[in-house]
Amino acid sequence: MNLKPYREALALPGLRSLLLVSVLARVPLTATGVTLTFYVVLDLGRGYGAAGLVGAAITVGAAIGGPLLGRLVDRRGLRPVLVLTAVAEAAFWSTAPTLPYPVLLPAAFLAGSLALPIFSVIRQSIAALVPPERRRPAYALDSMSVELSFMVGPALAVAGVTAISARTTLYLVGAGIVAAGVAFWVLNPPTRAGGEPAGPQLRVPRRSWLTPRLLAVLAVSAAGMLVLGGTDVAVVAVLRESGDVGWTGAVLAVWAVASLAGGFAYGAVTRSFPPLALMAALSLCTIPVGLGGAHWWLLCLALIPAGALCAPTIAATSDAVSRLVPAAVRGEAMGLHGSAVTVGMAVGAPLAGAVIDASAPAWGFAVTGAVGALVALAVLPIELRRRRTAAARTPAPELAPAAPAPAS
Repeated sequence: MNLKPYREALALPGLRSLLLVSVLARVPLTATGVTLTFYVVLDLGRGYGAAGLVGAAITVGAAIGGPLLGRLVDRRGLRPVLVLTAVAEAAFWSTAPTLPYPVLLPAAFLAGSLALPIFSVIRQSIAALVPPERRRPAYALDSMSVELSFMVGPALAVAGVTAISARTTLYLVGAGIVAAGVAFWVLNPPTRAGGEPAGPQLRVPRRSWLTPRLLAVLAVSAAGMLVLGGTDVAVVAVLRESGDVGWTGAVLAVWAVASLAGGFAYGAVTRSFPPLALMAALSLCTIPVGLGGAHWWLLCLALIPAGALCAPTIAATSDAVSRLVPAAVRGEAMGLHGSAVTVGMAVGAPLAGAVIDASAPAWGFAVTGAVGALVALAVLPIELRRRRTAAARTPAPELAPAAPAPAS
């Protein structure tokens, strides 16, 4: 496999340190959902529905606050936003273990709206550090770091709750998030490229950059994460029905490793793939996964094709957003991308759960995959229109001058 794209990307100043810090910074962020769930259920004595409401409050807050924080980064720079959000995170996580449930719910929404914007900042910084022709391997590395964080973060949270307590683990997660904010404040990665104007700029009207093409990419992002969120729930349900629930960790690990392998291959190939095509393939490969539910190892095999498309889909959508907007609004656009990802994941899990409760676990894969495929069909006309427009603007090659007629 060709490793030259990765070597060229990692040789760029600042990218290697950004990716290294991003892996460590995302770990506590990926542990928040599991930790809060255990805290609400074990320490507050509430049900999983109540715990789900706290998670939903953070999710809704993050979906609303993400673009606003991105806009603030565009106008004021990164460090003021990091200070604001790190202080808000410190306030929430230091008090959350002492709050009664009726107060915890609105506090979670406020904390979500002022959550540390690590995911969107990293993607914005990659666009600033990496020229467009090298962004595909850079975003592939970013998507693989996301997979690693989600493999480590929740597992550490469960270990902390089991070995210590949910309340203490909340404090530790909060400390990790604040430490991530401090690390990014010290690193201070650029949000504008060297040739792009820095500092406050004239306001760019949204109608000039929030185009149907960008909205299509955001819809693809949300649909892809909906499929992944539904798959997560459906895997647990299928294994529980077949009596193989003890193999859940192994199955999810195979799924994650397939995603890492797919992300690595996506960044190494020379050809670029549209986000729509990757998300459509992901959805179609997810629909039949439930057929492998009779045995855990069959489910592992069935998940590999869809798993291999997870990281490439995330990377392709991030890359597309970075190319479709001017630098002056890149933070807000990446915030919108983060909101689309958050909403998609938040909708996918309960959708699959409702389908599973009403029918059978295998239908969790089929329905969420079908929803992703329907979104792909809905977005397809926009993509086809864009390609026709691009083809019409491409000048036709000039005809070669005709050869002179031979002398008679």
